[in-house]
Amino acid sequence: MLDKNGIAKRIAKEMQDGWYVNLGIGIPTLVANFIPENISVEFQSENGILGMGPFPFDGEEDADLINAGKQTITALPGAAIFDSALSFAMIRGQHVQMTVLGAMEVSETGDIANWKIPGKMVKGMGGAMDLVASAENIIVAMQHTNRAGESKLLKTCTLPITGVRCVKKIVTDLAVLEVDPDGKGFRLLERAPGVSVEEIVSKTAGQLIIEGDIPEMVL
Repeated sequence: MLDKNGIAKRIAKEMQDGWYVNLGIGIPTLVANFIPENISVEFQSENGILGMGPFPFDGEEDADLINAGKQTITALPGAAIFDSALSFAMIRGQHVQMTVLGAMEVSETGDIANWKIPGKMVKGMGGAMDLVASAENIIVAMQHTNRAGESKLLKTCTLPITGVRCVKKIVTDLAVLEVDPDGKGFRLLERAPGVSVEEIVSKTAGQLIIEGDIPEMVL
C-alpha cells in the first residue's frame, strides 16, 4: 500500500521531458518533489506561475510565493509569474500536456467529481472545470476508498460532476488503473507493493478489467 508520497512518486514516472504540467490541490502537489533528474518538467499553477519547484523546507517559505491552493512553493530559475487570465489562456488553449488532480469520486467511464459535497461549504470550483475540459491527459491521484471504507471508483459518480469522460489514468494507494477509452471500466495495470488483486477487486465498485498477471509497481 502506498502513502501520499508513494502515490506522487508513481505519478512522477508518467512525466515526459519538456512537458508543461498542472498540479491540483492535495496529493498532486507532491509530484513536483519526485521528478526524475534526467528530465525537465515545467509546473504551472492557475493562479499565475510557470516553473514551480519542490515545496520549501521549514523556515524557508516565502509567503508571497504560493500556488492555487495557497500553499507556499518554490520557483525554479527562469520561472515566470503572470495574472490568472494568462494562466487560464494557457489551459484553455491546450498548452498544458498533463493535469494531475485529486478526486472524491471517479466513474468507470472517466467522469470526475472533485469539487463539492452537497451540504458542505466550499470556496468555489477553482480551475478544475477548465482543466478537465481542456487537458487531454488527466491523471487522478487519490485514496482508493473514502474514510468510511467505501470505494471511490464507481460505476457512476454520486457527487456533483466536475467533468465527463475526461480521466485517463488513476493512481491510488492500492493500484494504477486506466479508464478504458470505450467506457468498459477500469483496467488494472499495476498493484501497490503488498497489495493483492483480490483486495483491489473488493474495494472497486465500478467494473474492473483484469487481464493476465498484474505486476507490482516499481517506484
